[in-house]
Amino acid sequence: MSAMRRLGPLIANLAMTALALMFLYPFYWLIVSSFRSQEAMLVNPLRLMPESFDLAAYTSIRLVGGVPIEVYSFNSMLITVLATVLAVATTALGAYALYRRPHLPGFKFVQFGFLLTMMYPAMLLVIPVYLVMFRIGLLGTYAGLVMFLALQPILFLMFSQFFRSIPRDLMDSAKMDGASEWQVLTRVVLPIAQPVVNTVFLIGFLLNWKQWLPILVVAASPDRYTLPVALLAMNTEYGINFQSTMALAALTTAPIVVLFLLTQRRVIGGFVAGAVKG
Repeated sequence: MSAMRRLGPLIANLAMTALALMFLYPFYWLIVSSFRSQEAMLVNPLRLMPESFDLAAYTSIRLVGGVPIEVYSFNSMLITVLATVLAVATTALGAYALYRRPHLPGFKFVQFGFLLTMMYPAMLLVIPVYLVMFRIGLLGTYAGLVMFLALQPILFLMFSQFFRSIPRDLMDSAKMDGASEWQVLTRVVLPIAQPVVNTVFLIGFLLNWKQWLPILVVAASPDRYTLPVALLAMNTEYGINFQSTMALAALTTAPIVVLFLLTQRRVIGGFVAGAVKG
């Protein structure tokens, strides 16, 4: 029995290690393939080490579709950060308002509308979004891209679930002490919700970073495109340059991988905080 108790954790650790390696392999293969020639990739695609560390693919993507790679990178960072900040701010305020005043006229409709958008495929919104952006003069602008990407119903749902876990007595006592609703939110609720805010921000950042269809629809010119859209430009009528595509995919994936590794403890803490009911 004692031997089985010792073997149990060992077997579990080996199984989890194997599962982790299985998920990490595609990223490793992506990076290795970016250093290999296209001919070598087609002959032996599953090779675990490159024949030589050839940087030709990384130099070849300095211009994608006639636009410098720095422009795509700048657009990705600017649009993603601004859209995520706006999404977190609006969904947090909206979820708090709906939690504190659920019976105000129209609030139930707003909540239903947020949840309804989660069931709509993005493809169905292409023509309406294009027409709306054109009519209000935001087509091809950073403001239009940021406003469209800031619509994140899943963030609203996460905030709503967390606010329900905070005892109402805590907020009511602050109101009795003379605090305004804004002070209750900023001095009582948000300090408690800091782990959840960090988690929601990271999830919103990851969701916005990978978006390509809204950018392709709202952006009127390639100088507003982001890195995921630049990946689409690698697929041309002349075929696919696998080596350059892998290099650009590695550059596109690297920022979010680094961000997640730096913030994974806060993310786990945020999920735990959101799961605990007060």
